[in-house]
Amino acid sequence: MAEAVRPVTHRRVLTIALPIVISNATVPILGAVDTGVVGQLGLAAPIGAVGLGAVILTGLYWVFGFLRMGTTGLTSQAQGAGRQGEVAALLTRALMIGFAGGLVIILLQAPLFWAAFRLAPASAEVEGLARHYMAIRVWSAPAMIALFGMTGWLIARERTRAVLAIQVLMNGLNILLDLWFVLGLDWGVAGVARATVIAEWGGLALGLWFCRDAFGVPAWRDWAQVFDPERLRNMASVNTDILLRSLMLEGIVISFLFLGSDFGDATLAANQVLLQFLHITAHALDGFAFAAEALVGQAVGARNRAALRQAALRTSQWGLGIIAVLATGFALWGGALINLMAKAPEVQAEAQAYLIYMVLAPILGLAAWMLDGIFIGATRTRDMRNMMAVSLMIYVVAVIVLMPLIGNHGLWAALLISYVARGLTLGLRYPALERAVASQRSANASVVGPER
Repeated sequence: MAEAVRPVTHRRVLTIALPIVISNATVPILGAVDTGVVGQLGLAAPIGAVGLGAVILTGLYWVFGFLRMGTTGLTSQAQGAGRQGEVAALLTRALMIGFAGGLVIILLQAPLFWAAFRLAPASAEVEGLARHYMAIRVWSAPAMIALFGMTGWLIARERTRAVLAIQVLMNGLNILLDLWFVLGLDWGVAGVARATVIAEWGGLALGLWFCRDAFGVPAWRDWAQVFDPERLRNMASVNTDILLRSLMLEGIVISFLFLGSDFGDATLAANQVLLQFLHITAHALDGFAFAAEALVGQAVGARNRAALRQAALRTSQWGLGIIAVLATGFALWGGALINLMAKAPEVQAEAQAYLIYMVLAPILGLAAWMLDGIFIGATRTRDMRNMMAVSLMIYVVAVIVLMPLIGNHGLWAALLISYVARGLTLGLRYPALERAVASQRSANASVVGPER
């Protein structure tokens, strides 16, 4: 039976969102420390090796990013429907998928690493050090991928303070071990890798402790429920749609980087600097998009149309406020930020020429970011997949038409057009979501049936 849905207040939205925003803010600190401690060795190759190895492993783990989003949507709906047994079983499924995915990467590391270095060639010295780094760090792959699912589960339960605590522990432990292993024990690149492995398994251990209430519900190891074919098919469908949608989105980002390289080194560097503005925007909005996932999912699980609309509006109002601050900040201080990130005068001048797109990006991208959260919570992943395909086609057409006319300006315009297309197409599908909830025919109806 569905639970009574609590009112979606501004306080409740902030309670979910702010820990995620703070958690995201800690991520660049770790990268800076990793680079800094290796930089103390006085050689260029170790810095490049750690950076390249981290990018490759992050890319491999990213393939399983669907686990975070899919788990949030399904768990929040089970929570809203009052199905505590299914909430516990979903955690078990997510952990099992995460561990299995990590083991696959460990077993296939040789061909995966070979393929990665063919796509991103480096000097023999850098590649050798990077391989050594990755051969050590890959042993935490099961922990990291399982953490995707666990994070999604905690977000769905509105326990984002636990997510923040996990991130702080992982980053803090990693930094301390970096300093000890590299500067104290002189382990070099291997020390950075070992520090990360220990920190990531430590984060998983803390996460399991935060999830201990789920292990008090017998359903977490009720294998008939955990492996229920209907629920597994639904979970596979949701996750497959999210994976396909994410691959298309990644295709836009990668093509943007590759196409930008045709305009020369200064423009390529300027584009890289400006992409940091988009990362700042995404990290700032993540908290409110995640809040939308949890609150919308609970409303859909409870089949409460009013709560769904309230969740969508409240989280989007905060998203709009964040966007207003960011757009204003980029307009006023974007030039100074560019000069801080890039010291080459030609890169500074080139980036300044495209700063207007950074002011427009948060405004034009708000609907896409927030509707992503709303549709993930509702597990309307087929809509997300299909509308992403439409947006990708619109982006391709925009690139073909605009780049020959206005060069790099056309490339940036095409990227922003893809944001507008995503927001507009998902927005056109939103009324169908409300109608489905009102008529008790949500896309996840098969998961919110009678409890075992």
